[in-house]
Amino acid sequence: MLALPRGGVPVAHEVAKALQVPMDIFLVRKLGVPGHEELAMGAVASGGVRVINEDVVRSLGIPDAAIDRVAQKELTELSRREQAYRGDRPEPEIRGRTVILVDDGLATGSTMRAAARALAMKEPAKIVVAVPIASSDTCEALAREVDEVVCAVTPEPFYAVGLWYDDFDQTTDADVRALLAESRRGQGDRDGVLRS
Repeated sequence: MLALPRGGVPVAHEVAKALQVPMDIFLVRKLGVPGHEELAMGAVASGGVRVINEDVVRSLGIPDAAIDRVAQKELTELSRREQAYRGDRPEPEIRGRTVILVDDGLATGSTMRAAARALAMKEPAKIVVAVPIASSDTCEALAREVDEVVCAVTPEPFYAVGLWYDDFDQTTDADVRALLAESRRGQGDRDGVLRS
C-alpha cells in the first residue's frame, strides 16, 4: 500500500491495518494554477514524471514558463518531503508486486495520474487506485490508465473532496511521520518490501 502524502496517509494507514499489509509513501505534488493553487494544472512525481492537465492549461492560457516555475518549486518540496518522511530508509521494492495507491479523494485526478505513471515505470504486476471519495468522471478516466480503480463514493454533483469529510484538517509532516512509524511497528519493518 502506497499513500500519497499528506492527505492520503491517514486513509492508507487505516486501510493497511484492515488488510494487514505494509504501508509506505509515494511522493507526488500537484501543480497549482498560479493565483488559484487549489486548481490543478498538473502534477509531478518521484522519478521526474510530469502530468499536465491540457484542458486547464489551454482554457486559462497558461504559458510553458509558468508551468516550469511551478514544477521546479514543487520538485523542491517533493525532495524535502522525501527526506522528511523517508530519511535514510530505501524506497520499497515493487517490481512484480500488486500496489495499491491511496489518497483522500480525487477531484481532477492529476496527482493520482502522475503517481500511477511514475509507479508504472517501476514495473509493478498491478496498480490499484483506491480512494474514499471521487468524481465519477475522474474514476472512469483513471480506470483507463491503471489495472483497477476503487472509488467508495462518487457523489453527484461532486464539487470538491473536502466537502465530503466531517473533518478535513490539514495532515502535517509530523502526522505523516507518526503514521509511517506506527505502520512499520505494526507490520514489522519488512526492509521496505511490499508483499503482493
